Amino acid sequence: MTYHPKSDFVAVMMERGFLSDCTDYQGLDEALMEGVRPAYIGFDATAKSLHVGSLIQIMMLRWFQKTGHQPITLMGGGTTKVGDPSFRADERPLLNEAAINDNISGIQKVFSAYIDYDTDAPNKALMVNNAEWLDNLNYLEFLRDIGRHFSVNRMLSFESVKSRLDREQSLSFLEFNYMILQAYDFLELNRRYGCILQMGGSDQWGNIVNGIDLTRRVLDNSIFGLTSPLLTTSDGKKMGKSQDGAVWLNAEMRSPYEFWQFWRNTTDADVGRFLKLYTELPVEECERLGKLEGSEINAAKVILANEVTTLLHGADAAQAAETTAREVFEKGGIGEDLPTLALSPSELGDGISIVQLIVKSGLAKSGKDAKRLINENGAKIDDAPLTNAGLMIDAAALSSPIKLSAGKKRHALIQLAD
Repeated sequence: MTYHPKSDFVAVMMERGFLSDCTDYQGLDEALMEGVRPAYIGFDATAKSLHVGSLIQIMMLRWFQKTGHQPITLMGGGTTKVGDPSFRADERPLLNEAAINDNISGIQKVFSAYIDYDTDAPNKALMVNNAEWLDNLNYLEFLRDIGRHFSVNRMLSFESVKSRLDREQSLSFLEFNYMILQAYDFLELNRRYGCILQMGGSDQWGNIVNGIDLTRRVLDNSIFGLTSPLLTTSDGKKMGKSQDGAVWLNAEMRSPYEFWQFWRNTTDADVGRFLKLYTELPVEECERLGKLEGSEINAAKVILANEVTTLLHGADAAQAAETTAREVFEKGGIGEDLPTLALSPSELGDGISIVQLIVKSGLAKSGKDAKRLINENGAKIDDAPLTNAGLMIDAAALSSPIKLSAGKKRHALIQLAD
């Protein structure tokens, strides 16, 4: 890529590795030089929290505001009722309105950590729900006024749809409508707020281009699209997943300590890239840290974990996580910030099996996984090897907290509830 950007935002996107593609680099650059301009990214409410896989988009919105422009976080209260089929093998489970609204409430908690909705500045962030315009659409009017601008032949050619059909996997008419609704979102945001840019992952390219084409046809306005790469780790794993499931951004679904630990466990080859994408350290410093080797790269991983955790959960949470990690790994202690399972008297009863405790604490997904962990010498209790899968834990054993470990990096405290 040899384009030399004029605007601060496009420059940041390029030098920090956010940019996969753009519909018109020069046009977008010039538009951003004219003053405060709005841009949006849409987030469907399919769970109570976003996970680390969405963090690259959240950071794009953060940088957009930091470079003087207005970010719009679009909540998919309407589109979630349909479900995005992009690159999926099957249809998403349909959620009712109450579940969608509950999920939106959970997701909204994260954004305020990264984006300023309360400032008096002209680039104050907006949070909008597309149910505002999608819920009340008249079907016949929508078909006549909007549907006529879409070519089915062209829609079938988009890679997100084509890959599904090539595998001879069903694509429902409901899902096929998703790209029309997303295109209509861009049209509405341009009409209501003057939004000139939609951003998203590269899997959204077809949907973004659809929205640009529709807005030009209906309103004759010039708007733009920009995508980020779909990230995988250097060992080929999808970003946002860990050994024990999705890395959620909400603290009640993934504790700050566990979140910190996810970043601390980054593979050596990913450190420099992740520092540029997920922190605000200067690019030169990110590159310097990413080139360290041996034990020095571990110090860079701690910096990465601290910086990312501070942005989401605050500096105190990051410091507590680092302190706990040091106590657990370097000193063999328990650590105050470890994920904790507090058992009520009814849960404990006359005793509970160690296998159940391993599952309840989140160190294994099932009893079968827990037994395999024990049999393969991967489990510890209070830092001693756990070899008896039939061990029962009673109230006397929990007179003080028990530390369970799965491998060297995953730990949990078990204690009696107050």
